Amino acid sequence: MSLVSATDLDPASVTLLDVRWTLATGADRDAYLAAHLPGAAFVDLDTDLAAPPGPAGRHPLPTPERFVAAMRAAGVRNDRPVVVYDDLGGMAAARAWWLLRHHGHRHVRVLDGGLDAWRRAGRPLQTGSPDIVAGDFDGAPGAMPVLDAEAAAALPASGILLDVRAAERFRGEQEPVDPVAGHIPGALNRPAGESLAEDGTFRADLTQRFADLPAGVVGVYCGSGVTAAHTVLALEVAGVRAALYPGSWSGWITDPSRPVATGP
Repeated sequence: MSLVSATDLDPASVTLLDVRWTLATGADRDAYLAAHLPGAAFVDLDTDLAAPPGPAGRHPLPTPERFVAAMRAAGVRNDRPVVVYDDLGGMAAARAWWLLRHHGHRHVRVLDGGLDAWRRAGRPLQTGSPDIVAGDFDGAPGAMPVLDAEAAAALPASGILLDVRAAERFRGEQEPVDPVAGHIPGALNRPAGESLAEDGTFRADLTQRFADLPAGVVGVYCGSGVTAAHTVLALEVAGVRAALYPGSWSGWITDPSRPVATGP
């Protein structure tokens, strides 16, 4: 299972990672210090779960050395389950879930509904910065399927490439973040937020949500590879293994020779 409910989670039996972050403000350490799950370590998405922006996009994958060091500092161990959470319906936490899985950790789950679900369940919170015992995680990348730009471009001819940004960004009508609007030719739009119920937990009907996808390899991208991991997670819950294009739209448009499509 890739999800755990707030009522089923025992904080004492897992390593907890708090990945609170928003596109507008970045990592939210202040919110973590004000209230977090007992014993949770804070993980900075921009520095621990991504490399600096560049030709590979706004949130390129971190080097294995950087990622492993950050996970060790957060207390991640090879033999201990990990649960990651945020207050964004899992949109940021899924990046940590995917990277840990990609680096070979087999026991990683996302707290379904995140901090909001934990609070609704009346579970305890902690303030300040707890003492974190360094872990021994020594993973290496390669366990999850990944697409580069060339593979993403070719995929619509033989499989399915999902663009999980908002529909108006996919169509090229609005682009509040990146300098070029539009989408990769042949991609289908399936906004990431539609995988969530009104309370911020994952929908119970994810299998039905993706049942209309044609047979074939599935690849996923977004603006910078963060919310795309959320859809990879949703697809896994639905029983579909999907590949992530980490560079996503922000990486695609760094090469002006790559085609851009607009409209539905």
